[in-house]
Amino acid sequence: MPLQTELTKTLGILHPLIQGGMHYVGYAPLAAAVSNAGGLGLVTVLTQPSAEALRDEIRKTKALTSKPFGVNLTLLPALQPPDYPSFADVVEDEMKSGQLRVVETAGHFQGLLPFVEQFKSAGAYVIHKCTTIRHAKSAEKMGVDAISMDGFDCAGHPGETDIGNWVLFAKATRELKVPFVASGGCADGSQLAAAIALGAIGMNMGTRWMATVEAPIHAKIKQALVDGDEHSTTLVMRSHRNTERVFKNDAAMKVLEIEKEHPGEFDKIHHLVRGDNYRKSFQETGNTEDSIWSAGTCMGLIDDVPTCQVLTDRIVADAEAIIRGRMQDSLV
Repeated sequence: MPLQTELTKTLGILHPLIQGGMHYVGYAPLAAAVSNAGGLGLVTVLTQPSAEALRDEIRKTKALTSKPFGVNLTLLPALQPPDYPSFADVVEDEMKSGQLRVVETAGHFQGLLPFVEQFKSAGAYVIHKCTTIRHAKSAEKMGVDAISMDGFDCAGHPGETDIGNWVLFAKATRELKVPFVASGGCADGSQLAAAIALGAIGMNMGTRWMATVEAPIHAKIKQALVDGDEHSTTLVMRSHRNTERVFKNDAAMKVLEIEKEHPGEFDKIHHLVRGDNYRKSFQETGNTEDSIWSAGTCMGLIDDVPTCQVLTDRIVADAEAIIRGRMQDSLV
């Protein structure tokens, strides 16, 4: 019997697993593969160069799966922001078929509010990513359906408070009125079982999905995730209060060196952290050392590159074994 939770019942998916939004990773092939495996795949909006390109990617996803899927929309600080309203209009329009059901949001609350209202009016189930309980409560007031509680282990932006999952999830259960999904450093079945025990309705993974056959990134990046461990990340841009957990490589160490000498001076590191470097590493060269790219500490739990189906089945089977059997044995 599948592991059913409020998440699976509400979204009509088989397993309580989500593929989070990831730059230069969240394309149709991966999103569809995760959904076909029984989870929920997400297309990353800001990876697309235009609103019409996003429409094309959403339609590619629809062609590759008959299952529910979603999109991720993150509001990022930028001197020249993307055309968010046009992206949002495409998402709303493509929701009419009913297959695109979920919008994962992240970023500044006030900026997101009109988009959340727009998506909710169109019938979307909105999950907002938060790194603190305080922010999660603000998101509740904004009217989101669920929170993705993102702990300090996560790839990408863990916030500035350094709160780990063990406390974050337990407190979310105590204080939030809407359900939450466990996120940050998640990669295996024991964590899914623990997340459910702590009150989560499912688990969101990013880095772990990158090391799958269907992830549309260079094989050398996937191998770096397999070869790495829990010590293979570092935190950059802390002096800018825009902390990002990234793969520990030559580029990251150079950024840390510059930040130490020139704290808060973004122009000094811009050439190293710009997104196009990230894209080239993932899509063209496979060079793991010359760009800043997000990766989580869950590398310590990654030792292969399976298909999304194999990975999903393994995680769910392990979680079920723990919940229904091994947990009882440990109490004897």
